[in-house]
Amino acid sequence: MKQIRTFLVAGVLATCALSSCKQQACCTDADEPQLIMGDNIAIANTKYGKVKGYILRDTYTFLGIPYGQTTAGEGRFMPAREPEKWEGIRPTVFYGPSAPQNMADKWGNGTSYYSFSDHWNYYDTSEDCLYLNIWTPQLADGGKRPVMVWLHGGGYSAGNGIEQDGYNGENFSKYGNAVFVSLNHRLNAFGFSDFSAVDPKYKDSGNVGMLDIVQALKWVHENIANFGGDPDNVTIMGQSGGGGKVCTLVGMPETKGLISKAVALSGNSTGAQNQEATAAFGKFMWEKAGKDMTKLQNMPWEEYLSFANASLREFQQKNPDMRPSFAPIADGIHIPTGNYFEDTKAPQAQIPMIFCTTTCENSASRTDATLEEMNREEAIQYLGRTRRMANAEAVFDAYNAIFPDQKPIAVVGLVGASRANVINSANAKVQGSNAPVYLAWFGWEPPLFDGRMRAFHCLDICFWFKNTDLMLTHTGGGKRPRDLSIKMTDALLSFMRTGVPSAKGMPEWPAYTPEEGATMYLNDECKVMMAPDREALHLMMAR
Repeated sequence: MKQIRTFLVAGVLATCALSSCKQQACCTDADEPQLIMGDNIAIANTKYGKVKGYILRDTYTFLGIPYGQTTAGEGRFMPAREPEKWEGIRPTVFYGPSAPQNMADKWGNGTSYYSFSDHWNYYDTSEDCLYLNIWTPQLADGGKRPVMVWLHGGGYSAGNGIEQDGYNGENFSKYGNAVFVSLNHRLNAFGFSDFSAVDPKYKDSGNVGMLDIVQALKWVHENIANFGGDPDNVTIMGQSGGGGKVCTLVGMPETKGLISKAVALSGNSTGAQNQEATAAFGKFMWEKAGKDMTKLQNMPWEEYLSFANASLREFQQKNPDMRPSFAPIADGIHIPTGNYFEDTKAPQAQIPMIFCTTTCENSASRTDATLEEMNREEAIQYLGRTRRMANAEAVFDAYNAIFPDQKPIAVVGLVGASRANVINSANAKVQGSNAPVYLAWFGWEPPLFDGRMRAFHCLDICFWFKNTDLMLTHTGGGKRPRDLSIKMTDALLSFMRTGVPSAKGMPEWPAYTPEEGATMYLNDECKVMMAPDREALHLMMAR
């Protein structure tokens, strides 16, 4: 077969003029075919029927494969149902609908700067949203390739499997000879409305969003060999809310045998919310709806989402001591009631993990260049005012000592990106685990916005997946981000295959322990730092 050369942005073909992609196999001979698609091309078997995708640059691509039935009507608030089997060959060449969510200002985010940077990919929105996407080098060849399952961010309330170009799995699959899977699942009030106190029929309703992902992992386990993947070597990885989902899944007993390794980026957790509050809130919603579950199940999704959000605000006002939210619930059945990682005999104890955060999750000066002129005294005052710190000066100086060449506004960003939560999660995982934990700190800063973006929330995603020349509005593209991306992608692939992250050009990555605090600092030059912010975090806790 001739080499297939082209460039894919969110499933839509574009010219390579958009990218500086010399080393990402995006452009070579423009006279060769760019896309192969036909009646007998890229056909794969699944448990439920055959699917047909396409081949792009020798990468088999399947978009919008159902892993569950529609969740509308009687399926609302209920665990995912397996897809119905179909006859013939089902076309799977475009993404499935996003889960219901608030679509207002989805693209604007209040400023065109943020729309430019992230240019979110959203298409149809529907309760028929249980779909996944697959990129793979080969089909059913017995290759036993490591499998990456990507979980999107957006907290537990928003997002989809392809919302950013950096989520695209093509480059990672091709470069790493791996299988890449992304998926959509129920969110917000559709994924986490707890009606367990109303009727035993709805005992699982508060966690169906997480159970959707479990269903997708079961689908992967049963079908991924047909796509060239190894069902016994599946790594789950997520960022922000996706990182929290990763931790929750690692702690769920029913993921035993479905997960081999896990990676949580800029999001983590050690436990879920108390069910006493969520069950009381669910009963409150049911009463407001006239004690009619059928009514709640049959409302148009926009109406139910609005009703649920308004009900939550009202419930919290009336019950200030209870703070339920639409997020995972510690029901003691699917999700543990204690610390996810405390049971050393649980399946999670055998799962190696990587935790990573960025040095500036939110850059205050990205859209306000005047903040770049802030001096030390002004930065300390800013922290005292915005963070309510009595010891702002000591905290500032402690963070400034880690990276002494940073501007005062960059130190403010470091403080705001405190690693306290991720250190707590890493400590808990180490203490309850027989498997290693690795810690990373991403500090690479793009040249865009005159350097004011810094190492912001979401930036590292495209580096792990070799997509720095695809997510240009995050990196600027070119050799500098590409060089770091190769190291990070190699380390991730090594972790997927062996449980140990390792890459040429990167120093040996020691496992994390609470005593030594080994952290791989990811930048143009990667280096190991030992508990670099221990003093700063201690001061933050004492504020």
